[in-house]
Amino acid sequence: MFKIANEGYPFILGSLALTALVFIFIPAGVAIPSVLTLFMLYFFRDPDRVVPEGRGLFVSAADGKVILIKDVYESRHIHAGMKQISVFMTPFNVHVNRAPCSGRVKTVKHSKGRFLAAYREDASFKNENIEMVLETEYGDILVRQVAGFVARRAVCRKKEGDLLTCGERYGMIKFSSRLDVYLPESVDIKVKLNDKVKAGETVIAQIKKLDYNR
Repeated sequence: MFKIANEGYPFILGSLALTALVFIFIPAGVAIPSVLTLFMLYFFRDPDRVVPEGRGLFVSAADGKVILIKDVYESRHIHAGMKQISVFMTPFNVHVNRAPCSGRVKTVKHSKGRFLAAYREDASFKNENIEMVLETEYGDILVRQVAGFVARRAVCRKKEGDLLTCGERYGMIKFSSRLDVYLPESVDIKVKLNDKVKAGETVIAQIKKLDYNR
């Protein structure tokens, strides 16, 4: 079944209304708003995904291309050494974001900022963004939705105290954008730069050692 993200309906209905008006008053120009309507349907698509099963797995939180993998010290929320993986989304990717693993939402923080090109490394901190910290059995992790040059609005549907399962939809970023995930140092990275990934489906990392008695 073809699904549409809830955030897309105002855009789709608006473009449909525009198409109807143009068809009534300027029939020769109806092709342009019709194409816009089709693009809105395409952009706000929300396909189901097959989430891989197994403990210690982290899946991509966004569709797109891996543009950054590095060791960092996360100083804003978790205050620990972590592995950062960043994914860049173009307007042609699915923009629904999904939880990289199961956990409880510890904090959600919206920060206003600029709208630099999302592929720039400094965009993570200078651009408008929403940061969500998840409390998991492997420690706290951070997911940051970053607005881009075209994208002007990120949406996080969850609030403090909510529970998320691995691969569950939790928000989206409208139009091209970026998503950063900060994972524990004790993971093996399963992707490399320029890999194409799918939210909720592509395994991006795995915990090296698990306590199976937990």
